[in-house]
Amino acid sequence: MPLYVYSIAAKDHPHRLDGVSGVGSDPSPLRTVTAGSLCAVVSDIVEEIRPKRRDLTAHQQVQELLMADGVILPLQFGYVATDDLAVRQALESNAESYLGALQRLEGCAEYHVRVSQTDEAPLLQQILQDVPEASDLNDRIRGGDRDPGLPLALGEVIAREVQVRQETLAAGLTEALAPFSREYLAHPPSGNDVLNLSLLVPEEHKEDLRTAEANLAREIGSGIDLRFSGPLPPYSFVQ
Repeated sequence: MPLYVYSIAAKDHPHRLDGVSGVGSDPSPLRTVTAGSLCAVVSDIVEEIRPKRRDLTAHQQVQELLMADGVILPLQFGYVATDDLAVRQALESNAESYLGALQRLEGCAEYHVRVSQTDEAPLLQQILQDVPEASDLNDRIRGGDRDPGLPLALGEVIAREVQVRQETLAAGLTEALAPFSREYLAHPPSGNDVLNLSLLVPEEHKEDLRTAEANLAREIGSGIDLRFSGPLPPYSFVQ
């Protein structure tokens, strides 16, 4: 029977999941498949599992409950194995890698940092003040110069400056936050984000990270939205 696989852990992990629902419209009980010193937390499935809210929530709840009792390797949503034998074979063939990853993630949680430009007006005003070329072009346009190339030239100068300043902001925030992590990973930003950063943070640095977050939120000024989330299962650092 196909299995939905949630995570991998050491065989001696408590796995306290009685009464916890897994994925699927009629969830099967959660159980473990063991091979050597490793085990996988699974549930039987009889349907294709799609990323619906209920199943996404169930997947995440299992990870968080397991993580509260010890280190785990959380699998991304949607991992399915053909049967118990396939899971055992995967555990056995990758045992060294999995055990190394468990050791590397011991005592850590993942934190996400996202930074977006919510209001460009303060940034644009600062560029006009700081960059003579932008200021001159803007003054000519406002003064009535009808040269059709002026708006395009001004737009190019501003776009270049916005990119440079956003990249500088992202680099500065990464440099400020990285010391609180054991590892960090920068993801490609999307939408209005200028930074999408994952941090693998040891428990002993959790409060220091929160203090740094509050300080940075005060320092970066208006028009910038700094969003932290965590502690989370360390999805980004499972290799």
